[in-house]
Amino acid sequence: MKRSCFKRVGCVPSIGLGTWGIGGGFWSPDSSRDEEWTAAIEYAVEKGLRLIDTAEMYGGGHAEELVGRAIKRYKRDELFIVTKVWPNHARYEDVLKSAQASSARLGTYIDLYLLHWPSDTVPICETVRAFETLVDRGIIRHFGVSNFSLRQIQEAEACAKKYELAAVENHYSLYNRRDEADVIPYALSNGIMYIAYTPLEKGALAKDPLLSEIAKRYGATPIQIALAWYVKRGVVPIPKAGSREHIDEIAGALHVELSDEDFVKISGVQRR
Repeated sequence: MKRSCFKRVGCVPSIGLGTWGIGGGFWSPDSSRDEEWTAAIEYAVEKGLRLIDTAEMYGGGHAEELVGRAIKRYKRDELFIVTKVWPNHARYEDVLKSAQASSARLGTYIDLYLLHWPSDTVPICETVRAFETLVDRGIIRHFGVSNFSLRQIQEAEACAKKYELAAVENHYSLYNRRDEADVIPYALSNGIMYIAYTPLEKGALAKDPLLSEIAKRYGATPIQIALAWYVKRGVVPIPKAGSREHIDEIAGALHVELSDEDFVKISGVQRR
């Protein structure tokens, strides 16, 4: 299994599996496809996608329940489970309750716990204080933030007294390069894990002409080339996949090693 290493979290699977839309939508559970989704997550783990990203908001926690069912038969130390607390639960006591509830739904501890979005009403230091309590209690191993600017990341870092802020998860793709200006360089130079959500832009990268041209030479697909580019870039992409076909395609990227020349070519793709 290909792994990427970061000073603040250690080594993690290089490509993960996103679960937005699995088990429902925005705080609304949907149990109609439970068997299908559980089987898909299990299959992804078998194929090497052993970092799984979820959130309490996804299906109102139902996605976490499905992840918990799917990972039961796998060795826990081979998995890296990420989940997130919604900003309306950013108060100290609410963070503790949310994390305990998420851990119960997952049936295990949480490797990485993130504040899903910045809160407009709760000081970030209050949330970080709760995160550090959760580390002390063994409910989470690491904590971080999501959808934060560099300034906000640095504010959160300054709040940490006992442990380091370990990760940031933001929207990043070949077509959305905002974070290359400051967040990604800062994260990588400081050993912070950077997780890229929506890395395939809902399938748009599959039609990119340059990726298609390069893919032919590797006997790969444009999606696999894009994912290999993220890995070489030093970030961890978390594409969503619900079918075996898509999971096979994503997992296949773990075996693609881009040349330095092709990495530079792809890096020139402009945001659209």
